[in-house]
Amino acid sequence: MHTVVVGTSGTTAEDVIAVARGNARVELSGEALEALARARAIVDALAAKPEPVYGVSTGFGALASRHISPELRGRLQRNIVRSHAAGMGPRVEREVVRALMFLRLKTVASGHTGVRPSVAQTMADVLNAGITPVVHEYGSLGCSGDLAPLSHCALALMGEGDAEGPDGTVRPAGELLAEAGIEAVELREKEGLALLNGTDGMLGMLIMALADLGTLYTSADITAALTLEALLGTEKVLQPELHAIRPHPGQGASAANMAAVLKGSGLTGHFQEESAPRVQDAYSVRCAPQVAGAGRDTMAHAAMVASRELAAAVDNPVVLPDGRVESNGNFHGAPVAYVLDFLAIAAADLGSIAERRTDRLLDKNRSHGLPPFLADDAGVDSGLMIAQYTQAALVSEMKRLAVPASADSIPSSAMQEDHVSMGWSAARKLRTAIDNLTRIIAIELYAATRAIELRHGLTPAPASRAAIGAARAAGVQGPGPDRFLAPDLAAADAFVRAGGLVAAVEPVTGPLA
Repeated sequence: MHTVVVGTSGTTAEDVIAVARGNARVELSGEALEALARARAIVDALAAKPEPVYGVSTGFGALASRHISPELRGRLQRNIVRSHAAGMGPRVEREVVRALMFLRLKTVASGHTGVRPSVAQTMADVLNAGITPVVHEYGSLGCSGDLAPLSHCALALMGEGDAEGPDGTVRPAGELLAEAGIEAVELREKEGLALLNGTDGMLGMLIMALADLGTLYTSADITAALTLEALLGTEKVLQPELHAIRPHPGQGASAANMAAVLKGSGLTGHFQEESAPRVQDAYSVRCAPQVAGAGRDTMAHAAMVASRELAAAVDNPVVLPDGRVESNGNFHGAPVAYVLDFLAIAAADLGSIAERRTDRLLDKNRSHGLPPFLADDAGVDSGLMIAQYTQAALVSEMKRLAVPASADSIPSSAMQEDHVSMGWSAARKLRTAIDNLTRIIAIELYAATRAIELRHGLTPAPASRAAIGAARAAGVQGPGPDRFLAPDLAAADAFVRAGGLVAAVEPVTGPLA
């Protein structure tokens, strides 16, 4: 099994995905264990002094003015976890919880939190045992970190609350720890606070979203090329010299992808053969690289923000190398929240342009010779009419999901926490948007491949033939009389979601961006 070693200098997106989705084993480096011990010694020294230190010998948030006596500090740390584990709603996906736990361990291992090495080791042990705390949909405002989600995870470390075992069954966390031979944690000064004060949930979801969107943007370039081909459009708009004079990197990459897919096509460039020749293709076809490219550049910016956050130690207060323990505002989720919302906007627009291309394929007045709705016997058969309705409904929801969560803020903690990021909400809606975008691209694929096969006597590009062949092998049916359509669309969705479309094309085109 792949092993991810956690040191003091952060982690990588690849490691997050390996732990969250690939169940990679987690180990703490010797350097991290030493840094943990040094920082803990500083916290212990401060705890022994009579002067109050926030998070060590005081209450939290609006209650930070109370000095807590030594005999009550363990109870204080337990209580913050118990009281903050106040989430509600459906369970969050296992991969999200694993990403969240791993990223909190990453910050703990930095040596800036003051957590004991034994607590960090328990966090790694829980991940390695396949124990996943039950975390709920609602509870995080994305400031002071993802408080409620992280608290549910910390609760499981204490042997309390519920968790999912490696067999997928939800049971009391204490039972699962005991069966795995893991001793529940007895929290000491600052440790409860350090376990729940970070942007880990929203960051984990950002990293996985970027991975998923990377595949989807390449898939969308392929389906846009298939639609251009099916509409007998021109590939001349994809020439690299045209995109070089507007040098957005994402635009150039999308245009190059489309051109690679269309190389050798016998369907493109048939304008002159029509009784009313087209001078140019519609925007949804001609401007596909510009729209998808803008989304690619948005992803590049989001990836830069994620890389900075992956290198960060997000906690409050933090232990500095010179021995100071200082309060700060690094837990505010704004940097992550903004790019999560930005990605949802870009994804909505990509879904919107894909739906417009699909609609064009189905309209006999704009499809340049294709049958109405790509039906076998139009009138008797409805063809893909309602598939486009489904696509339109998904696009409409994506537009609603594109409304920024980060533009909102609701004060909390008796106005101590009077401005929050709502980054968790931005991440949750982005996950739904990505699911919808996958379905939208799958429907365009379904329509475009059928349309190409209805262009009798014309030979599609080799890459297009590869895409069609792989889709058919995956259960995505071709032209014919009306049939129960939902299973076909589900097969197209699964094909795109698993990266099958990209995998089918790249042996012909070479690696796509």
